[in-house]
Amino acid sequence: NEVCPMGGGATRLYSTLTQTSSSSPLPLPPSHTPADTNLDPAVCQGQKGSPVCPPDPMELLRQCEEALGDRPPLLHRKFTHLNDGDGVPGTSVRVMQWNILAQALGEGLDSFVQCPPEALSWSRRKYLILEEILTYRPHILCLQEVDHYYDTLQPVMAGLGYNGNFCPKPWSPCLAVEGNNGPDGCALFFDQSRYEFLDSVNIRLSAMRIPTNQVAVVTMLRCRSTGRCVCVAVTHLKARSGWEWLRSAQGSDLLRHFQNLVQKHASGDHAGVPSSAIPLFICGDFNAVPTEEVYQRFITSPLCLDSAYKKLSQDGLTEPQYTTWKIRPTGECCTTLDYIWYSQDTLRVDTVLDMPTEEQIGPNRLPSFSYPSDHLSLVCDFSFKEKE
Repeated sequence: NEVCPMGGGATRLYSTLTQTSSSSPLPLPPSHTPADTNLDPAVCQGQKGSPVCPPDPMELLRQCEEALGDRPPLLHRKFTHLNDGDGVPGTSVRVMQWNILAQALGEGLDSFVQCPPEALSWSRRKYLILEEILTYRPHILCLQEVDHYYDTLQPVMAGLGYNGNFCPKPWSPCLAVEGNNGPDGCALFFDQSRYEFLDSVNIRLSAMRIPTNQVAVVTMLRCRSTGRCVCVAVTHLKARSGWEWLRSAQGSDLLRHFQNLVQKHASGDHAGVPSSAIPLFICGDFNAVPTEEVYQRFITSPLCLDSAYKKLSQDGLTEPQYTTWKIRPTGECCTTLDYIWYSQDTLRVDTVLDMPTEEQIGPNRLPSFSYPSDHLSLVCDFSFKEKE
């Protein structure tokens, strides 16, 4: 992914970050408030009514590295290239999926017994989170456990040229932690220079028609260069063993909402194409291993979905050994819970970001001084398949 020089302004963003406090909860604007009213005035000075002028991401990345000082280096990961550009030229889309670890949970309820408390401070983690995003520069970014949306992520991402949507959990466990920054939830960002916003719905997932505490954001976008629509969802399903039936029901509910939004746009003025031709991405922390029923529901869905990270395996059929690796008082947990699902009929996986090795992750596992979350980010490049 080449980097384009994009003018100044990183220092204003950097000052937004340095002013962010983890201990002072901000009043959350109502969900119908337009996104630009929440932007930090220092970030968006003179931007009203004009396209956002992104600062230079490389300069901001440099400033993040400077702020982090002499910490251990970021986990070094490489891309595995799968195709030699045999998709439609110029249609590459980079998607990033990441449970970033809610600040209130990291410091409060999650009890990472081997992680030094200083490594969990928001003053450090916010730079590591931004560094990870800036390193891979996704066109579409799907995040879970976001509890610093309005005061940090949204203004910074807006300054970088992204549009975003946030859906908090109806009752977030973050609210039980003293000094919390409001509820955590799912956030979806997209690069406005590449995609035009068409539609978005925030969903409270149901299980057998009973509303649950888990949410999803489903957004319809149009690629500015090709005019093709893409539909993207981000979700975070119910955690812990014993709730497999609930995750399965939540997955079915999400697939139903997804189909509804795609059909609405396929039959409307936006696309004028059959719904099966609209490429789909569903990103999330499913809290489910690949043998679970909800995973099987996605694999066998009529939407013809596949999991991109299987492409890293030699047979192309096996998920990575882990997407999360942590040590809690109950013991060590090393497992695969996070996925990027995509339409295999319309999309081709071109590159996949490798998983770091056990040695790179280190004996104390995640999070750590060199990685801000207990979940690893997933990053893939896709291209549209040539139409038959």
